[in-house]
Amino acid sequence: MSENYTSPLTEREGLRIVFMGTPEFAVASLNALVEAGFNIVGVITAPDKPAGRGMKLTESAVKKYAVEKGLHILQPPKLKNPEFLEELKALNADLQIVVAFRMLPEVVWKMPLHGTINLHGSLLPQYRGAAPINWAIINGEKETGVTTFKLKQEIDTGDILLQEKIQIGENDTAGELHDIMKEIGANLLVATVKGIEDGSLQETAQSKALEQFTGELKHAPKLFTETCTIDWNKSCDEIHNLVRGLSPYPAALTYLKGKILKIYQSTKEKISPSHSAGTFDTDGKTYLKFACSDGYIHVADIQLEGKKRIPVTEFLRGYRFEK
Repeated sequence: MSENYTSPLTEREGLRIVFMGTPEFAVASLNALVEAGFNIVGVITAPDKPAGRGMKLTESAVKKYAVEKGLHILQPPKLKNPEFLEELKALNADLQIVVAFRMLPEVVWKMPLHGTINLHGSLLPQYRGAAPINWAIINGEKETGVTTFKLKQEIDTGDILLQEKIQIGENDTAGELHDIMKEIGANLLVATVKGIEDGSLQETAQSKALEQFTGELKHAPKLFTETCTIDWNKSCDEIHNLVRGLSPYPAALTYLKGKILKIYQSTKEKISPSHSAGTFDTDGKTYLKFACSDGYIHVADIQLEGKKRIPVTEFLRGYRFEK
């Protein structure tokens, strides 16, 4: 542990906080801060974007919440825009909080007296990167967590403030872990801000944490199509972890008669396979399974290209396999 402490506030009645976030994950944190009575002087979120068949302008989840609560909202297209920077400076924030938002330029994250803190979905320094929830499950981890830390120039490398561990069940999906994590993370964020406000919070440099780190340091890069494509030569465990680590989005995928088949839920059957890897077997009614290196992966919730997501039993009722 370093000897770096945040000094208590002496000039203000509570912190002036600017919150930055966009998706539903960030709403839980913003709501927790509001419910805890913190002074949110501004909310920065993504500009409204066209969505849906009618391409109607759609507000971010964070904006919808901020409007409901009557919070001051800024939606800059570019974070280095001089007009935005003036507006942000005028908010006179003591602290900025980032949850599921864009990368911030240095001129933004350095602006407040107490800097900018971020909520990250892993136990840093483990799983730095864009997709920590997904990669923890893909790699078969039994435990992960959330971390609050101070922003620095290099991504996810700032001093650690607080952490909380979260257990991962054998069949937990990324979506389920996401929902658990957003609530635990929101509470951790409240505790972090209270610690900054009263000066009790101790920071730990990630370089110090790395000195005590004995395992393999893993990263969480952005997910691409090649990440999602199933290699049926791998084991049941590896493929099952990939499926649940990518569910519900972007989803693990394979091909069925030349069409993309997304798999959202699976179960393992560890037996000596009688089919070559990647070959499917079905009774046409109750199961559809694919051979892998040490058994079969039964698919339970799927989506064929051009169709809606449905249970496999419903899919089998309407799909005609070649004899």
